[in-house]
Amino acid sequence: MARQFVVQLDNHPGELTRLIKAFEAFSIEIAHVACVGSGPLECLFVTTTDDDAARRVIKGLGHPFIEGEPLMVEVRDRPGAFGDVADRLARAGVSVTGVVKAGERPGFAEWAFCVDDVATARQALGQRAEDLVGVS
Repeated sequence: MARQFVVQLDNHPGELTRLIKAFEAFSIEIAHVACVGSGPLECLFVTTTDDDAARRVIKGLGHPFIEGEPLMVEVRDRPGAFGDVADRLARAGVSVTGVVKAGERPGFAEWAFCVDDVATARQALGQRAEDLVGVS
């Protein structure tokens, strides 16, 4: 499964473009992306088609980043469902280092969480190691 990179960028014009253009220069396709910024920093959450190349590009540009296996979680699309998942992870002592909404279908939303302890997160959410999505 592709890795999720959580990349810290300076929040000024062109910084995101510089990283995306570097991915393009190495033919790295972006599978999922989200970016938020506040104050002097912005944070990019990205999965690509080539983890090794993405890692080299991010390091080469000097951006601080963390990476992890995205934990796919499918929840009912209702108020409070996302909070329920976050609460279960917090009570289990799992730190969320990144999250992006990866998709949806009628009545359900799929989230890709990057966490510091995938095994504990799966246990907290009632997922088996072979499960890709779902919360029991």
